[in-house]
Amino acid sequence: MKKLVLIAFLSTLLFSCSKAKDGEFILEGKAKGIANGKEVTLLRQDDSLGMVPVDTVKVENEKFVFKGKVTEPQMHVIQIKNEKPISLYAIVESGEIEVVIDKDSIQKSKVSGTYNNDEMQSFTDKRTEFQKAIKDYEKKNQSKLDNAQKSNDEKTINQLKADYKVLQNNMKNYVIKYVEEHPKSYISVLIIYGMFNEIEPDLPKIEKYYNALDTTLKNHSEGKKILKVIKKLKSVDVGTKAPDFSAKSPEGKVISLKESLGKVTIIDFWASWCKPCRMENPNVVALYNELHSKGLNIVGVSLDKDLDNWKQAIAKDGITWTQVSNLKEWSEPIALMYNVNSIPKTFILNKYGVVVAKDLTGKELKDKVTELLAEN
Repeated sequence: MKKLVLIAFLSTLLFSCSKAKDGEFILEGKAKGIANGKEVTLLRQDDSLGMVPVDTVKVENEKFVFKGKVTEPQMHVIQIKNEKPISLYAIVESGEIEVVIDKDSIQKSKVSGTYNNDEMQSFTDKRTEFQKAIKDYEKKNQSKLDNAQKSNDEKTINQLKADYKVLQNNMKNYVIKYVEEHPKSYISVLIIYGMFNEIEPDLPKIEKYYNALDTTLKNHSEGKKILKVIKKLKSVDVGTKAPDFSAKSPEGKVISLKESLGKVTIIDFWASWCKPCRMENPNVVALYNELHSKGLNIVGVSLDKDLDNWKQAIAKDGITWTQVSNLKEWSEPIALMYNVNSIPKTFILNKYGVVVAKDLTGKELKDKVTELLAEN
């Protein structure tokens, strides 16, 4: 009897020792069908270095374990070097995390055991349902759409597009609802941060969701990034003074925004390789030629990388206004300063250098410039 009690006590002790303490994580993986000796790597996302290996272990008896310290939840990737490589997302956070790998289907693999991993699994499962509904609709209606396009059946085309948009909106609305209902979830932070990737981020909406987050998530490194970008976007929002900048012209002369201001100034982000930009250039050239003498100045900021391509595009399009660039494409410091994530992108400034409008083209741009010049 005493022997049985001792065994039970030792078992409890061993089990207790395997428990993760506060600030530590234990990630236990079950990898059925994965041979002994296969390497499993845990990687984390680094803003400057990309995916960085944290630790590497080997599969033993279809299992693997990672242990370590953690200060806040962070998204990681588990990679297994198998005949068919496997990659699976997991949130490393304080506690015991269980990973069940399905070597034949990532969709069937599961991560659970801690609050945020349970939330991620639930969110992913639900989102997968929406994605399946969209794919099923595409598969079911593709031939119908093809036939409608061939016969110019606009009614059918419009109906199919409308039905498809409903399915897309269902998924989008679910994501938004998740953020609204889960202010303590790390997933909400990731979703909010992803909203900055939209062509024209909805700043009031992003700020609203950020403000509703739990304090711990606002103090999270990802939460701090969100606040930083919000402040950055606000710094170039309508009604704010445009941040000054300087860069080299095609001839190598350093030119600043401050010295280039007119009664009205357009900051025009573009590139020689950007077709929409090149298509809009004739309109801007005509506008500049007509109104430059009345006080319109333009500062073009190119996201080119090659100096010759930039120069050739300037000459071919007949551009005569100020041009600057650091020739760093999407790493262009001025574009980063103005949070430009798509081009063409324009900022219209009044004589005080205050942003009064953004992203106007064609007639709207001309009307706004004419209106501002008339005020001077």
